[in-house]
Amino acid sequence: LELARADGSYPQLLRTLARVQLLIFDDWLRDPLSRSQARDLLEILDDRYGRSATMVVTQVPVTEWHSRIPDPTLSDAVLDRLIHNAVYDKVKVHHL
Repeated sequence: LELARADGSYPQLLRTLARVQLLIFDDWLRDPLSRSQARDLLEILDDRYGRSATMVVTQVPVTEWHSRIPDPTLSDAVLDRLIHNAVYDKVKVHHL
């Protein structure tokens, strides 16, 4: 996203991401987001809200998501768009 913003293709990338039928975030919030990343994420989720499916795959407990987005207002907005109307399935993995 940062590269797309730098080369001027950011608006087109957002339109493309809005049209993808299923967008998958793998390793969701493994590392905390910056404010810029959180704003980009909100923009993507806002464009997709109610139109397309978004899947989140993570090992980070839901209870820790809010603290990994630096701005409480951005965090509330991002998580509202993800959790509202969400289907939640916790998979238990057995390690060898």
